[in-house]
Amino acid sequence: MAATSAAQTNMGASWRVGVDAGERTTLVTGGLFAHVRNPVFTAMVLTAVGLALMVPNPVSLLALACLVVAVRLQVRVVEEPYLKAVHGAAYEAYAARTGRFLPGVGRRTA
Repeated sequence: MAATSAAQTNMGASWRVGVDAGERTTLVTGGLFAHVRNPVFTAMVLTAVGLALMVPNPVSLLALACLVVAVRLQVRVVEEPYLKAVHGAAYEAYAARTGRFLPGVGRRTA
């Protein structure tokens, strides 16, 4: 949970919930975002994995699976297209050098 908070803090004035197509935020590439493009979501999933390991039952495992699916959809269908449209080449370059959820994993290719 501390990593989620730290990632949100790294976003500074660009922190928001959801995407407003009319809003233009700064492309954040420092702090935790220098290592992965979605550290908030990575930290949320890691927290859910920890909870599922602490209380391994069908409900916690289903909740974890639902969270992973929801996060992947949010990133691929909403976040990435928005960032590409708003930041263009700068986002493409950032995505090419930075993993989606884990360092080095899920870099975008040209």
